[in-house]
Amino acid sequence: MVLLAILSIISSKSEKIIAQRTFHDFKVIDISGNEFDMKTLKGMKVMVVNTASKCGFTPQYKDLEKLYQEYKNRNFIIIGFPANNFLRQEPGTNNEIKEFCRINYGVSFPMMSKISVKGKDIHPIYEWLTSKDRNGVKSSKVKWNFQKYLIDENGSLVDYASPGTLPYNDKIINWINN
Repeated sequence: MVLLAILSIISSKSEKIIAQRTFHDFKVIDISGNEFDMKTLKGMKVMVVNTASKCGFTPQYKDLEKLYQEYKNRNFIIIGFPANNFLRQEPGTNNEIKEFCRINYGVSFPMMSKISVKGKDIHPIYEWLTSKDRNGVKSSKVKWNFQKYLIDENGSLVDYASPGTLPYNDKIINWINN
């Protein structure tokens, strides 16, 4: 009985610790193989997007880059996470993805190394983004490529936008400006 009570207390405390974790607590690997510490984004609004090069939504790269250029000097950044979770629409290597983005869309916002955004091999940052138990705000499922997660200046999840929501949607623009 005592052991069960102790385990229950430890479990509830560890759940609270997980939920209190912020986006800024993560370190990832960028598309060039370097460590990228999300702490460097404190004070910025961050839009996290899972990307793919062979998707019907791939042309969103153009408006994502335009949005980034327009708002990057106003404490806003976009972080791209290539993922091959949907119909193998991101089959390339990190170098191939980086070149594709540069040549076809002039992408200059930070791109991270290819990860998994769902399933058994989901990356920890996407576990946090999609689980209310971890982010303390809401749960979601990544429905397809180009789903957008909105993170505030303090590293807290604010909301997300579906893959079909274009970068210049009022919801996103209003969030950036407020």
